[in-house]
Amino acid sequence: MGRKHATAAQRCPHAGFGPNTRLIHADRKLNSTSAVVPPIYQTATFRGDSGEDFARRAGEARHPEFYTRYGNPTLSQVESVLATLEGTESALVTGSGMAAVSATVLTIVGKGDHVVAQANHYGGTTNLLQKLLPRFGVDVTQVDQRDSSAFGRAVRPNTKLILVETPSNPVMTLTDLRAVAAIAKTHGITTLIDNTFATPLNQRPIDLGIDLVFHSATKYFGGHSDLIAGAIMGSNEWITKIWNTHVILGAALGPFDAWLMLRGLRTLALRIRQHNGNALHLAQALEKHPAVKAVHYPGLKSHPQHDLAKRQMSGFGGMLSFEVKGGYEAADRFLSRIRLASRAASLGGVETLAVHPASNFLHYMTLEEAAKIGIAPGLLRISVGLEGKDDLVADFEQALCQNA
Repeated sequence: MGRKHATAAQRCPHAGFGPNTRLIHADRKLNSTSAVVPPIYQTATFRGDSGEDFARRAGEARHPEFYTRYGNPTLSQVESVLATLEGTESALVTGSGMAAVSATVLTIVGKGDHVVAQANHYGGTTNLLQKLLPRFGVDVTQVDQRDSSAFGRAVRPNTKLILVETPSNPVMTLTDLRAVAAIAKTHGITTLIDNTFATPLNQRPIDLGIDLVFHSATKYFGGHSDLIAGAIMGSNEWITKIWNTHVILGAALGPFDAWLMLRGLRTLALRIRQHNGNALHLAQALEKHPAVKAVHYPGLKSHPQHDLAKRQMSGFGGMLSFEVKGGYEAADRFLSRIRLASRAASLGGVETLAVHPASNFLHYMTLEEAAKIGIAPGLLRISVGLEGKDDLVADFEQALCQNA
């Protein structure tokens, strides 16, 4: 007798609740113990009760109790929360954000296929597009994400994927998701978005017509700068296909890191509200400072795509970038004078992090290449943390003093 398909209510009994509640309770049905905090299933493998039971575990895709590279109860719990948060049927956690996007892209495209992407992407994604995919016979066209029609003009008969990122790293440029999704659907093309900067609490790509959503879960999902992880969300069909590629590539997430992500997700809504508020407050202050040439934050009325941000985002995020007058040397002086923010890569943690993109991205592009996509020598990217907003403004202002 075949397995009965679960109803929507059975799959996600907390779907009717708000995001705060779902982040805390969406996985409760998967915790078979009486522990309020789910245990960590810190094991590589699982015991079969019989030959028949072992064969069933081995033959079922994503069985949570066969072998941890294939699945694990701790991973299943965090995946349950992620799926309900992003509004998808299923989710898969991976060993990093790059593992998530790599497994997904390599599932969708193969030799002779074509990808349309943006000119501006996170550096690791850019490397995947420009250096790895061509080795597999995949062509890539990168367009200006501000021009939705450019995606349509770039489409070829062999285009299988449109890959977007909005807001983009680090210049905070936006892509019109509804417009791009419509173009893709007209041509039968799969769409994939990096939603790391916005998070599902500020931006709902699935509701706008995007097929698949990935995140560097290292960032806001973990939220404490203490794990490396990724996630991909979409339909059951797509996630099972991606899981098969992911198992081959071996980019599995360990149970302890999955548990850390689950712990981080419990407070995501609270943290995102403060990230949003602090970033807007800091962006508004920086915009008025005489040492600042430009501020890039979609929540500012001065952002050239602010109207689009209001249409497709419910909050504007904790990431901003700004350009100081005086170029490279002035940016370096600022980072040397800052006290609260750490000069460090990554983002999305409770602490404020500041980085100089022209230096940080030197491992994959020259200063000239960076300038072509809007990364000026004096640009600084800020992951705004949860410190007191007035403390942050005061610290940034003192660090900018000698540049004024």
